[in-house]
Amino acid sequence: MKKTPYEPPKQSVAGQIFDAFLMLVLVFFTLYLPLLFKLAGGGTTTTEYPNPTWEALGQNAVMAAQWEKLGIAPEKAATIIGTRFDYALNWSALALTVVIIVGYFVFLFRYSDREYRDVIAERFGSDDAPRAR
Repeated sequence: MKKTPYEPPKQSVAGQIFDAFLMLVLVFFTLYLPLLFKLAGGGTTTTEYPNPTWEALGQNAVMAAQWEKLGIAPEKAATIIGTRFDYALNWSALALTVVIIVGYFVFLFRYSDREYRDVIAERFGSDDAPRAR
């Protein structure tokens, strides 16, 4: 028995615009929420330089010249150079993230398996019914 070809539903222009803005808002909130809840970054560490000179800051002559082109003196550069971000890695959070992402893709592929089989059967003319899972 031959199946009728799949006809995808038509979406209006207004629906497409709404979907685009919805995706934009979701991406914005996804990126902003860690900042809002102060979950981004582990803070900073600061190294104090009592008498900042370019040599004490570890800057060679070329680097010092570039700082001076920017109008930054060694005293101001000391606060910039001395402030380091803490890049500590939380292994349990990383493992949880990996489990969630892998779990999502497993769910996605298992859930859409029947639809993939329907499309393959339609495109390549197989009359076999897709197997149910």
